[in-house]
Amino acid sequence: MKTTQQRLTLFIAGAAMLLSSCENQTMKMENKLNEFIIGYEQRVEPLYTEANLAYWDASISGKSEDWARAEEAQLKLTELHANREDYVFLKEIKESGAVKDPVLVRQLHALYNSYLYNQADIEKLKEKIRLETEVEQKYSNFRAVVGGKSVTDNEIEEILKTSANNELLKEAWLAHKNIGPLVSGDVKKLAQLRNEIARELGFANYHEMSLKLDDQEPDDVNKLFDELDLLTRDAFSSLKDDIDAHLARRLNIRKEELMPWHYQNRFFQEAPRIYEVDLDKYYASQDIVELTREYFNGIGLDINDMLENSDMYEKPGKNQHAYCIHIDRKGDVRVLCNIRPNYNWMNTNLHEFGHAVYDKYIDPSLPFVLRVPAHTFTTEAIAMIFGRFASNPKWMHDMGIISQDEMGIIAEESFSSLRLEQLVFSRWSQVMYRFEKALYENPEQDLNALWWNLVETYQLLCKPDGRDEPDWATKIHVASYPCYYHNYHLGELLASQLYFYITEHIIGAQDLRFQSFANQPEVGAYLKEKVFLPGSRWYWNEMIEKATGEKLTAKYYARQFVY
Repeated sequence: MKTTQQRLTLFIAGAAMLLSSCENQTMKMENKLNEFIIGYEQRVEPLYTEANLAYWDASISGKSEDWARAEEAQLKLTELHANREDYVFLKEIKESGAVKDPVLVRQLHALYNSYLYNQADIEKLKEKIRLETEVEQKYSNFRAVVGGKSVTDNEIEEILKTSANNELLKEAWLAHKNIGPLVSGDVKKLAQLRNEIARELGFANYHEMSLKLDDQEPDDVNKLFDELDLLTRDAFSSLKDDIDAHLARRLNIRKEELMPWHYQNRFFQEAPRIYEVDLDKYYASQDIVELTREYFNGIGLDINDMLENSDMYEKPGKNQHAYCIHIDRKGDVRVLCNIRPNYNWMNTNLHEFGHAVYDKYIDPSLPFVLRVPAHTFTTEAIAMIFGRFASNPKWMHDMGIISQDEMGIIAEESFSSLRLEQLVFSRWSQVMYRFEKALYENPEQDLNALWWNLVETYQLLCKPDGRDEPDWATKIHVASYPCYYHNYHLGELLASQLYFYITEHIIGAQDLRFQSFANQPEVGAYLKEKVFLPGSRWYWNEMIEKATGEKLTAKYYARQFVY
């Protein structure tokens, strides 16, 4: 019969053997994963770079041959991640639970999700890419016709913002909506195809899959948007009355006669100009690009190299929107804009170069799959912090655009404009999030009616009598950037959280309303160290907590814009 000491000795020996076995298993799996990653990076990096270069070229030229090249390059990336043997290997490693190194765990998570998405029928994946390329080319090449003349999106926006001619406003708005019937069939096919792919992979629909593979729980996002709805509903409703009263006076019509084309924007996603301050006039004679260069360089975030590779002005056939792209994850970061000297493009340029500096300053020593922002909405947050400065009189003063006296004169109305902008956008983001969620839950429903029900509920706009057109398809994001839009609003929340943290803890300022961070390199240093450099080394909420001391919260957004 064994003594207690003998039993203890045997237990310790067994535990040691088990621990040794676990350590050996961990070492074995981590070595196998490391070996796989080395091979993966050698294969993926040239394909990734070529796909981004091809997309960039197509966005600028609009030529069919460039779009064909972009489609082919994207197909090669898809085929790489569709490799069944690679997927089975990653699944085995993941399910073993043996990998413990935190950097390897993050890489495994990212790789597994990338491969899982592409395990559907390869022919369906190819068809999806073909349709996406085809429909994006249609958006890129479309020009509205007003008064018999082909006009750009910039020109449509200019008419909607400045004209008081009711007939011209209606014509311009309707002319833009003519893209809807041209693409709606393709977009609906895409939604159905995306759903088929998602269901093959075990998800209820594409919307659910997109969120889950992007480290977001659909129930959590739903709750957050319900909370934001309650948070902003009354404040927006009150401001909407002010908007309607102002526009009715300006257009010499009754409030009840106001239609969507009266709200100075194609989608009422931006705030109409209802305050006396005219932000456009401050930028009419400014060099938007040089202001952007001077500002970012002044806070220690050099953008000279990125500006050299960017494409900033309108061209025939060119994508009419704006985006930032990191071509190779090695520092070749570019921005596409269609700049005109006005407030909107000042905001947009600051926004896009916010994305750009985030990408540029990610730690280049990180593995390829982690050399990206912590999340889509974390890079949106940085873009939004900077974009907001375009309407900030302190920023305009610090950048030499207005005098001290002028800053004092426009301060309150400038902040009111920013608050209005935020609340208008918050209601628009509700429409986009809920439309896409419902679209993928049932693409066969009456999407035209769904769209206008949401617009009437959340934006308080009136549908034109008898209108039954696919206006939902006129928003390019529904087709080309699916299930993404909610990240803009999550970005707004984080933008406020970071803004308050920087103001209170990095520059130690007392005025929480008007800060510009201009010529304060400590701001750039903080962002580089705490937000940019880590890339995707940490889960997004872990990065936010490390950077601000708190996980993502809506309280700073509410503090800044609601109460």
